[in-house]
Amino acid sequence: MATLTSAGEQPPAQPSLTFTRPVFAKLSPHPYLLHTLSPSDPSTTPSSRTNGRKPNEARKIQINTSSLSQAHGSALVRTGDTTVICGVRGEILPVAAIPQFRENKNRKYDDAGTLEEKGRKELKEYDLLVPNIELATGCAPQFLPGVPPTTLVQTVSTRVYSLLHSTGLVDVEGLRIWYTHTRGGDGDKMEGVEGEEAHEEEDEELEPEIKAYWVLYIDLLFVSFDGNPFDAAWAAVVAALKDTKLPAARWDPDREMVVCSGKEEQKKKLNVRGLPVASSAAVFLEKEHAEEREGDRHWILLDPDRQEEGLCNEVITMVVDCNGQDGELRIRSIEKQGGTVLGRELIRGFAGVAEERWKEVVAAMQ
Repeated sequence: MATLTSAGEQPPAQPSLTFTRPVFAKLSPHPYLLHTLSPSDPSTTPSSRTNGRKPNEARKIQINTSSLSQAHGSALVRTGDTTVICGVRGEILPVAAIPQFRENKNRKYDDAGTLEEKGRKELKEYDLLVPNIELATGCAPQFLPGVPPTTLVQTVSTRVYSLLHSTGLVDVEGLRIWYTHTRGGDGDKMEGVEGEEAHEEEDEELEPEIKAYWVLYIDLLFVSFDGNPFDAAWAAVVAALKDTKLPAARWDPDREMVVCSGKEEQKKKLNVRGLPVASSAAVFLEKEHAEEREGDRHWILLDPDRQEEGLCNEVITMVVDCNGQDGELRIRSIEKQGGTVLGRELIRGFAGVAEERWKEVVAAMQ
């Protein structure tokens, strides 16, 4: 039926049947991402993701340290729309409060490897590193304030805790609080002990002993969340630990307690070994719902955002460190979840991508 209009009037415009790119991406995320990754003419339209990044391109990372004035060390990390702040707070743990505490008297005579292994054992046995992650801050629609910890929170917290111990990031020597007994004079010598035996007895009395430890509480708070929380959380942990300065502490034998100095110039920087950086990537498959995936095309998306994580079932996280004296790439950890696409060759190739990401993160830290 024709539309009647008066003279000089234009007929009403027909409603558009097309959607804008952001609307199409929300209504059909998988087809839209597949369309951007595999354009009809790659020569004119390069392969890209919904967010405009290339498959092997990570979001720019920004790191600011000493953000919290009341913490011994802190760092704020922002990568895209994922923002996390980490605060490190040290507390004194007397050895008298540690059940079945046994000090190693022969630590000075062990080789370097044995000492490092025993130091890691101390950190784990006495719970000297305590990470805690908080996502119930309204940082994303699925994380509501005041709810119990989600599975994601528990998983990320466990991974951070495990990586702290497996990499040996913190040197336990910086957490020990020593006390050396002063020589009490001739009256303190044992009767009947003379010559070399007397000197050996005195040397034994003068050997220092551990009276307490520093316990580091590592609290992570997500301000905003847009996928890939582990990489951002781990970068914040490393930056905050490198920023940590502990007060000068000594054992007071008269009061039988640890006394700390409040002077800023006497604070001691925490000894952090290396600069391990985590790099995560998700595998995007051509077919969204298919039982047979052997012939599917796939793309490895570095540093996936929240939408991409919901479209991928296979994720790899590689922790690398190139901060050694020789500057060689060292793989500290590899984790893979779900899927069967990533094999040895792809994982070996991903090491080069992780090395480039390491350079970006370290440059942001420095």
